Amino acid sequence: MSRPFLKMNGLGNDFVVVEARSAPFAPSADEVRAIADRDRGIGCDQLVSIDPSTRADAAVRFWNADGEEVGACGNASRCVGWLLMEASGKDVATFETKGGLLTARRAGDKLISVDMGVPGLAWNQIPLEEEMDTRGIELQVGPIDAPLLHTPGCVSMGNPHVVFFVNDAETAPVREVGPMIEHHRLFPEGVNVGFAEIKARDRIRLKVWERGAGLTKACGTGACAALVAASRRGLTDRKATLELDGGDLTIEWRQGDDHVIMTGPLELEFTGTLP
Repeated sequence: MSRPFLKMNGLGNDFVVVEARSAPFAPSADEVRAIADRDRGIGCDQLVSIDPSTRADAAVRFWNADGEEVGACGNASRCVGWLLMEASGKDVATFETKGGLLTARRAGDKLISVDMGVPGLAWNQIPLEEEMDTRGIELQVGPIDAPLLHTPGCVSMGNPHVVFFVNDAETAPVREVGPMIEHHRLFPEGVNVGFAEIKARDRIRLKVWERGAGLTKACGTGACAALVAASRRGLTDRKATLELDGGDLTIEWRQGDDHVIMTGPLELEFTGTLP
């Protein structure tokens, strides 16, 4: 059977979204890679399916471009939230993910806020191979006596993140270091690798090497993780603008309940039918 899809993006971080509430959708890893292929397929950073749920408006699944299913994707969550609200006519939507139950709200025209929940900060929540203080773990890149990068923070946003603090995000060795750290033995499930430059108490410039997708124009969970990691180190306040290659996100690590709120735009690019 042919199956319709929507091509969407959040700050250039792009997705193929499949409606699977009327008919099950269970792609193989090969099929995910074929859909994500930018030369021969539709092309995307992640594939997303909207499935039926008994406890929320929908259940949502995410696959990275390499074919692996993952627990969370922040920018895709904004896109899904908007789709669910457009369908219901309401200004709020809830959906299940492997990373937990998420709530999305309208914050303007094609501007959506998603409550990403409480970040995981314990070493076994990331998870790490061994017990460490996740404010700054024992990991460095380069010579022992003069490391290029060192002591990154770790945060789980339903998926694992490590955040290096750098002097200049534009010159950070994202393509060189990202793949090396993504598969480092410290991270048994792999890891998303952030390179964060603190520009002010309320502004962070960020680049992210995404697990299974590589360097993307934006990473929503990566932006959340960077703000939490920076705030834990006293480098920023609990709310900041995150400057990504594709545009800006507003991230707040809410004082009252420790929930992380991500607000940003989305775009519907086109619709089509899967071959």
